Amino acid sequence: MRKLLASLAITMGAVGTAHAQTDYQADADASAGQEMAQTCAACHGAQGISPSGAFPHLAGQQMSYLAKQIMDIRDGNRIVPEMAGQVDDYSDQDAWDAAAFFAGQEANLGQTNDEDEELLARGEELYRAGDMSKGIPACAACHTPTGVGIGSAVYPGLSGQHAEYTVATLQDFASGDRANSPNNVMGDIASKMSDADMEAVANYLLGLN
Repeated sequence: MRKLLASLAITMGAVGTAHAQTDYQADADASAGQEMAQTCAACHGAQGISPSGAFPHLAGQQMSYLAKQIMDIRDGNRIVPEMAGQVDDYSDQDAWDAAAFFAGQEANLGQTNDEDEELLARGEELYRAGDMSKGIPACAACHTPTGVGIGSAVYPGLSGQHAEYTVATLQDFASGDRANSPNNVMGDIASKMSDADMEAVANYLLGLN
């Protein structure tokens, strides 16, 4: 009986969280978010297209994912030294507003290195089929075949992202420096990838449009 009640409480809590997220997303104000985003421009670009591979493109990203990352950074659930103090004063609504602005911008269109046919083929294999010999599932299963992500599941879009940033992110997940994916699923996956695997999938994603 206790297990049943505990399970029910967890389920009801999850439902409540989902409703709260939906409310914030419905009320998100992209115009307010644009004002807040001005302080983000130096690293992420005025429209969310980052000029440097050290920082991610935010344009066209799933709103739910962006809002979660802002709140995770604010709450210390994701440590990003470059973001220290940047979002400390954000409310949940501020996070959703900024996310709404960036989500509404045109996503980056990247160009993969297609001269290295072996690299490109390995990247496509990992993204679309995974590598069962290593226990690596297909990236497309969560991030969709076109790499746009799934907003309702808070899975990010990956297409057009800087290859340098994608590799750094996978390395952080693999090392445990980052562990804020649902049930740390990305930590488990990235830990099974070699450096060459990470480079290959990152290159493929850059040109996935």
